[in-house]
Order: sequence, then C-alpha cells, then structure tokens
Amino acid sequence: MKFWALMLCGMFGSVQLGAQESVWQPSSGHVQLPLWPDAAPGAPSAETPDIESMSTRNNLVAGRSWHEVAHVSRPTMTVYSPQGRNTGAAVVVFPGGGYQMLAIDLEGTEVCDWLTSRGVTCVVLKYRVPFSGPYWDERCQCHIHPKIPMALQDAQRSVGLLRHEAARWHIDPHKIGVLGFSAGGHMVAGMSTSFDTRVYTAVDTADQESCRPDFAVAIYPGHLSVAENSFMLSPDIRVTGRTPPTFLLQNEDDDVDRVEDSLSYYAALKKVGVPVEMHLYAQGGHAFGLRRTQSPATRWPELVETWLGTIGVLSQ
Repeated sequence: MKFWALMLCGMFGSVQLGAQESVWQPSSGHVQLPLWPDAAPGAPSAETPDIESMSTRNNLVAGRSWHEVAHVSRPTMTVYSPQGRNTGAAVVVFPGGGYQMLAIDLEGTEVCDWLTSRGVTCVVLKYRVPFSGPYWDERCQCHIHPKIPMALQDAQRSVGLLRHEAARWHIDPHKIGVLGFSAGGHMVAGMSTSFDTRVYTAVDTADQESCRPDFAVAIYPGHLSVAENSFMLSPDIRVTGRTPPTFLLQNEDDDVDRVEDSLSYYAALKKVGVPVEMHLYAQGGHAFGLRRTQSPATRWPELVETWLGTIGVLSQ
C-alpha cells in the first residue's frame, strides 16, 4: 500500500456532512445514509466536527482524473438501485486507498454504474479513514496494524444493515456480495473470514443479521501475504470452508500490492474447498478500477459477470 501512502504525502434518514463544498456527495437522486444510528464505535461523540474533504487527483487513469475522499469520521452507505430489470442481487463496494483515503469514483461510484446497468443493486461504503486497517507508515518504513479495525467494523455493519433492510431495497438477502480494490480487497478477505462475531458491540437489530457475504470479488488486493515473495497467508485472514465463493484478479507487475497477495489467498481457499476463480496477467499495474485501457486486465467486469452466472447469482 506504499502507493496510496505516497499519494497522500428512521435509521435511513439523510446524513448531514460538513459544510465544505469539497465534501463528497453522491450524484443527484441518491442520498448518503448514516451507517451507525449514533457515533461510530470509538468516536468521541456524534457532535464531533467533520473534517472530511474531497480533492481531485490528476495522475490520470485512462486519460481521466479521479477523486479521493479523506478524513472520514462518519461512515456512510449510498444505495444505487438497478436500472431496469432487478436481479435481486446486491454488492457492497469497498473503494481502495491504502486505508488512508478512498478512491471514491475510480473504485466506487463507477462500479455502481456498471452493476446497476446489469440489474444489480450497488452500495458504495464510505468507510472511516485514515488508519482504519493495516497501512504503510512512511516514518518507520513499516506496516502498522491498528488495534481497532474500524474499516472492518464499518464493512460488517454495512452488510448486516443491507440484509436487515433487504425488502426495502428489493434485494434477495441470500445474494449479497462484496467487491473491493487494493485495501478494499483486503476488506473483502476480512469480511469473508470474519463474520461469525462482530468486531464491535451490537447497536440494534440490524446487528443480529448475518454479515457473511454470499460471494466476494477482490481486485488487486493487498495485505494478504505475510511478506514479499512469500506465499504464506497473513494470520489475520482465517479461511474456512464457510468462506464464500471468491473471484480474484491481479497483475504480476503490480508494484503496490504483490501478486503473492492473491496467490496466497487463492491457495488457502483451494485447500479448504472454497470455490475460487483467479485471473493473473503479466502487465497492467495497479489502481485502474473499471477504466478500460490496453491492458487485458481492465476487461475484468466481463469476467465477473460470467463468474456470477456460474455461481448462480446472475442468470446465464
């Protein structure tokens, strides 16, 4: 995750964010929904001033800039309903950003444009950052593992909340998956292996719902292998036979999250018999989201659609 670190150098009422014009807002017709009924776990109080900000990154991806959201203290979820036919399936999207910030459009809302066009409900999770999961610290030139996994708390809450409100959003509660990029891919693995017990104290009936995803997609995930050139899975990712069917994609020339991250997770899934599909490419780099380039890896949405058909989430 060094790349992202360097780049930095009633329940469903609308949430009021900071007054700054730079704070991210979804497109017209969509409302950010507060993830927690009061303050998020560990927050000083619900009245804590917002410092969230949004800025434009001009390191172009497929010829276009993208937006980052930073300093998120009040996590939200934004629901994008299907365009036309509703398949009943839903996906919670975890944007990447090294647990320092969120690539909110490149690895968030643009995913929803694709999924909703395929009849899938899409939910963008704006989870807490920074320092909400394992991150690269430039000062010590080392990886830091925070004592409180705030991002995982937000992810567990989002899936349970969505399942609790499935009827409202016309969702099949047995077809709720997760999809994440980079650090968000690490969250996908965390959600797929840590669902029997919440990593926070339950706050309402939504937390009585299962937060286990029914399927999982991790695109250029990070933090999954213990060290460079190691195929040993990180000990905080405990794969079992109940880990959901998983799709993995990564490039061998990814200079941010190593190909060993996907390979170690793939081997662990395979060992316990979890259905897993993995695609590796020689070139393509990191952090391309859904934007089409000359790299064959950027055609991954088509592969995911086919895979969702093979596991029964979408009709073939």
